[in-house]
Amino acid sequence: MCKCTSFGHDDVRREIVAQGMRSIPEVMQMLHWSTPDGCSSCRPALNYYLLCALPGEYVDDQQSRFVNERMHANIQKDGTYSVVPRMWGGLTNPTELRAIADVVEKYNAPMVKVTGGQRLDIFGIKKEDLPAVWADLNAAGMVSGHAYGKALRTVKTCVGSEWCRFGTQDSTGLGVKLERGFWGSWMPHKFKMAVSGCPRNCAEATIKDFGVVCVDSGYELHVGGNGGIHVRVTDLLVKVATEEEAMHYAAAFVQLYREEARYLERTAPWIERVGLQYLKDRIVEDTETRDAMAARFWHSQTFSQDDPWAERASGEAREQHAHMAAFKPRLEEIA
Repeated sequence: MCKCTSFGHDDVRREIVAQGMRSIPEVMQMLHWSTPDGCSSCRPALNYYLLCALPGEYVDDQQSRFVNERMHANIQKDGTYSVVPRMWGGLTNPTELRAIADVVEKYNAPMVKVTGGQRLDIFGIKKEDLPAVWADLNAAGMVSGHAYGKALRTVKTCVGSEWCRFGTQDSTGLGVKLERGFWGSWMPHKFKMAVSGCPRNCAEATIKDFGVVCVDSGYELHVGGNGGIHVRVTDLLVKVATEEEAMHYAAAFVQLYREEARYLERTAPWIERVGLQYLKDRIVEDTETRDAMAARFWHSQTFSQDDPWAERASGEAREQHAHMAAFKPRLEEIA
């Protein structure tokens, strides 16, 4: 994992479960960490592994997260932050658009940009203004888009059969169901989904971590795509006939990735490491494992779908957003 330990990621994950460890200090003590507090490489990994292994029991350690996840926003080169509210399946409405416009004007945001994931990104928000911005967006019914996190980012969609003359299935509707079901789930790395309404693939489902391509007979489920520095086209996992099956396979795949991939390992390199056949053996051929994985995912989601923006807007962890000037008198007292 890092210079703090001789254990690898897989070893640590196995020992956490086998020995029933419950905290980062306990892991470090029982596995004989060479540094008492770990480092910036191992602490985020341990925090994720415990969070995944103990849903509902382990208390997320914010100090073991990277700055974007601590602040629940993306830090920019000038020290300000960008804020991306969630838009289910890329859909929005007048209330949300007015709320975003009001935030932009009220807090003098210098830029609003449509993202590749079909969201609106508000740039130039000051750290101390973040809770107020989130409160205004929450009031319009919007929650965190987790654009900052090792988590589900977006579910990109095309309009599908509802509007498009080429659409074979309701891709927008399925995309909304996927996003509402999977948002808030922490992952080893960022995770993107998409649903295309036909093989023309307007939502670019075949370069996503989990992509659905709708066809006349149902749904093709694709995995392991990446549109980043090393572009990778997805592998076909399985074809299914119904939305319910697509959701079930998606949950099983996500949970297998959450439980077995190494921290900061995207689905593309993970699949290349373990092999597509391994995934098919576990998820497609083994009904019992597929059902168990899906059940564990949905169980974990009962503890994960809390909006961190709402918590911060209500005043939790307010010291995270205080202007540095607020700490100056205290620092002078200490000196």
